[in-house]
Amino acid sequence: MPTSRPDPLQARGLKLSHLRLMAALVETGQIGLAAEALGIAQPAASRLLAEVERIVGQPVHERTGRGMTLTALGEALARRAQRVQMELRDAARDLAEIGAGTTGHVRIGAVTGPALDRVLPSLRAARLTLPQITAEVVVAPSDLLCQQLLSGRLDFALARRSEGPDRDLLDDHRLTGEPVALIARRAHPLDRPGPIAPLDLMAHDWVMPGRDVILTRTVLARLAALGLPEPPQRLSTSSFLLTLAMLQQSNAIAPIADAVVQAFTRAPDAPYVRLPVDLGIVVEPFGLLTRAGRALPPAAARLAQMMIDPSPTPALPSGATDPAVII
Repeated sequence: MPTSRPDPLQARGLKLSHLRLMAALVETGQIGLAAEALGIAQPAASRLLAEVERIVGQPVHERTGRGMTLTALGEALARRAQRVQMELRDAARDLAEIGAGTTGHVRIGAVTGPALDRVLPSLRAARLTLPQITAEVVVAPSDLLCQQLLSGRLDFALARRSEGPDRDLLDDHRLTGEPVALIARRAHPLDRPGPIAPLDLMAHDWVMPGRDVILTRTVLARLAALGLPEPPQRLSTSSFLLTLAMLQQSNAIAPIADAVVQAFTRAPDAPYVRLPVDLGIVVEPFGLLTRAGRALPPAAARLAQMMIDPSPTPALPSGATDPAVII
């Protein structure tokens, strides 16, 4: 029977302590701070760094006036070291969750629309069927969610893969596009019976993210296709709360995912209204993003499947109360 051989770096003596140091160095940029993060003395950290350079046969750092920087080789090794640490943490979580059954803590990212029409209903259903699973949710633009996913801060995200060299480090299970509707405050000048002419919309400020964000790019492209001018835009923001505040205090309007508009205009006394005009704006499909080649922990896999294939929340037994908290 053939026996497995250690890889070249292991054969030269590379250990987990070396990888932990490299990961700490890329995060802190200073040998003293890296040593503190690892709970070791600085001379011990310096010895580990010297051992790494002996093992790889090339410098992995350079001295600077304010401390040190990693060389290209050191940067590459440090990034690998971070991924090894993430996998070890995930392995520990897998063991704990498998041993405990249907328990676990899941870290979810989502852009605003899917957060309301997929994440929230799935978490409500999980409160009834998987009460021992806890979750935290980060709602942010796709590029930020991709960064947090790659850094190991999220298990998965409902978002769009960002462009760039890290794009191939993410697996993308495509789901669906996002229709966009227009929202304004109640009693807005356009909150009136009858149809709205598209040109009437251009008399008011539009609150949107910056031009590099996919929502804004999609909106401007659709307006151009309809032969409409770019709308006035005095405020650019990706903050949903700031957008709502601006709408409430002005005659501005905002293009927002249809699921979000429904959630904030459904109640008869809601402070916002959906403008009765459909410009046919649809943002490209989002997907369920995970780190490439990585299996989700059991609890995360359960919640991810619920969001891929959402189903109605199970009915409560007679006399029972719903434990879900809607935030």
